[in-house]
Amino acid sequence: MGNLANSIKKFTSNKNTVTVLGVILAIIVLYVAYIMRVNASISPISVPYAKEQISPGSQITSDLIGTRDVPPAMLKGDVLRSVNQVQNKYASANSVIPAGSLFYESTVVEKEQVPTNVILEYPSGYVLYNMEVTTATTYGNSIYPGNYIDIYLKAVDKISADGTMTSDADRVMLGKLLENIKVLSVTDSSGDPVFANLDEQKTPSMIVFAVPEEYYILLKKAEYLSTYDSTLIPVPTNESLKDKPGDLKLTNETLKDWINRVTIWTDQ
Repeated sequence: MGNLANSIKKFTSNKNTVTVLGVILAIIVLYVAYIMRVNASISPISVPYAKEQISPGSQITSDLIGTRDVPPAMLKGDVLRSVNQVQNKYASANSVIPAGSLFYESTVVEKEQVPTNVILEYPSGYVLYNMEVTTATTYGNSIYPGNYIDIYLKAVDKISADGTMTSDADRVMLGKLLENIKVLSVTDSSGDPVFANLDEQKTPSMIVFAVPEEYYILLKKAEYLSTYDSTLIPVPTNESLKDKPGDLKLTNETLKDWINRVTIWTDQ
């Protein structure tokens, strides 16, 4: 036993022997790592693909999705690798997904990002309203479809106590007019949805939502009050984070009465 120990000690104390062993060990490690990487790049993984052509804005239902085994090395770009990332989503408004094609992040969007949803889903008796906005008034393009907003009104009251209009009566008014309004769409100046393709930087020009006709008329009246330097201001809220968002409602009878007092409405 002692002779064996001495032999091992002499063997390991030989620098040349240690160097050779180190080189051999390094080669083995590199070889194993190489084989593992090769196997990882050629071992197929299952990814979803379109079983038939999917038109822009169409829902990607389970019957439209197949799976196939593809070597990972062939999966370039923003390929979606899980059926759960695709099923019940929608083809973006500016994309046709060909039959046999894999799915990509740039061509698959959430329901709220499809502009056709604007005219399909809002309560009966409501009217669509489009509000002009800018990047600044959308808080740096941070108002998304599905978000909730409140609407404030800023105006200059030029009516004096005796009911006459004088410059001496100018008073700046600011208050919340409506709250809990769900945004249906955000579009650019061409009417294209701002968030349909997140790789493109689009400038918001209009947000679309639906309100009862009474509130639609009230907003339109306020919008047209140029003499009073009126401005409608959208303010995002965290209402969409709640399990049950609050109902849309009027929050300021004083502003409502003032708008109606300085305008008229006729359905004739």
